[in-house]
Amino acid sequence: MRTTLSLEPDVAILLEKVRKTRQLSFKQAVNEALRAGLTQLTAPSPHPASFHTDTADLGRCLIGNPDDVSEALAASEGESFK
Repeated sequence: MRTTLSLEPDVAILLEKVRKTRQLSFKQAVNEALRAGLTQLTAPSPHPASFHTDTADLGRCLIGNPDDVSEALAASEGESFK
C-alpha cells in the first residue's frame, strides 16, 4: 500500500534516529514504528491494582453527638457544653 505521510518534526527526528540506529530503510522504520505503536494501542489496558484501606478501632465517641458542630468545637477546646 502506498500513501503519503506528513510527519510532525519531533516524530521525524525520532524516526530518523531509529532508522540510523537499526540501519533500516525509511519504509522499514515507519512500518516497525507503526506496528509497535498499533500493537500497544490495541492491547487491552491493564486492570488497576485494587486499593484497600485498613480499618482501625478508634474507641467510643468522646462527645454526645458528633453532628453537633458547636458541641464538637467546645469539646476540642476543653469546655463543657450542655
